[in-house]
Amino acid sequence: MNIEQLRADTPAVAQLIHFNNAGAALMPAPVIETMTRHIQLEASLGGYEAAGRQSADLENVYGAIGRLINAQPDEIAVIENATRAWDMAFYSLPLQPGDVVLTSTTEYAGNYIPYLQMKQRRGIEIRVIPNDEHGQVSLSALTTMLEDERVALISLPVIATNGGPVQPIEQIGALARSAGVLFLLDACQGVGQMPIDVQKIGCHMLAATSRKYLRGPRGMGFLYVEKSLCQNLEPALLDLHAAALQSADTFTIRADARRFENWECNVAAKLGLGAAVEYALAQGIEPMWLRIQQLAGYLRQRLLEIPGVTPQDLGLQKSGIVTFTHQNHSAAQVQQWLTGQEKRINVSTSTFRSTLLDMQQRDLLEVSRASVHAYNTEAEIDAMIAALRRLPRV
Repeated sequence: MNIEQLRADTPAVAQLIHFNNAGAALMPAPVIETMTRHIQLEASLGGYEAAGRQSADLENVYGAIGRLINAQPDEIAVIENATRAWDMAFYSLPLQPGDVVLTSTTEYAGNYIPYLQMKQRRGIEIRVIPNDEHGQVSLSALTTMLEDERVALISLPVIATNGGPVQPIEQIGALARSAGVLFLLDACQGVGQMPIDVQKIGCHMLAATSRKYLRGPRGMGFLYVEKSLCQNLEPALLDLHAAALQSADTFTIRADARRFENWECNVAAKLGLGAAVEYALAQGIEPMWLRIQQLAGYLRQRLLEIPGVTPQDLGLQKSGIVTFTHQNHSAAQVQQWLTGQEKRINVSTSTFRSTLLDMQQRDLLEVSRASVHAYNTEAEIDAMIAALRRLPRV
């Protein structure tokens, strides 16, 4: 990859080291310029008029996302964030009392809470797929669990917010298809970081965000729903964009995945999402994935050199999210130290509240999270290691 060009396209790297790409990555110049142009257009024309002038570009966003994940444009809904995209899919499922939802120990609390709500409302059952010896979903255990005909859904993240393994999603998808069970994939940490092909994965639904590895703006996400499934799902919320009023007593829901959208949206952010997707496709997802894995491997290796630091990542295949603990300092102290005193190294803290099941299982309250992207460098990693070595003794 042309790392110099990636960095030239990322203005902020001149003033900071950003290892919080799993939270919100640095936007490249084409994304910033696309959004700025539209905001200026709104200021000069008016919001509705500016959106009308951009109608072709707004339509192209669906095609770009389709190319990114190997889906059709009419299988894509662009929604204000990934949480709401995931919610729109999950709450549309006609789950019945006794239906079983299978998830992983790495499930995000924001998804697990809706499972509990549906357990209270409809009497569904939640079961957690055990891990194998590598710390990822046990495919043999999943195979056995799928023998229960009450299993209606497999729902899990491809990569957890607190690190962990890249789940074997293609094998999971094949098992789900074979069992006739729906598969909802949370790809928030995967899209933009690694190749995501919904045809190879076999998932029926997928939710993702703009702001993480895809390098788009905050407040924007998207949902994929397989065409053959889409018309069988009635969204929990409808408006005049998702449906059409036919008479005082009747309405019809649109046929495509945009039935999960609503009429109002952040047009500049939607265009920014499209620009981020086009930028990622132009760079090449596979080369970026290889670069991210190389940088993350280098960081894990360097962390082993620091006394008292323990890497906390599991799995046969690891991602660009690198987590660790320090025996003498809390994750919050590590984050404050790296960010402050003009070092300007952005990392984050992941607590048990985000991934309760996994953290409890591993007896962890929090971890430091340094998530690398393709525009990062080995020199930046070396600077972080040097800063960690200078942590004051307690």
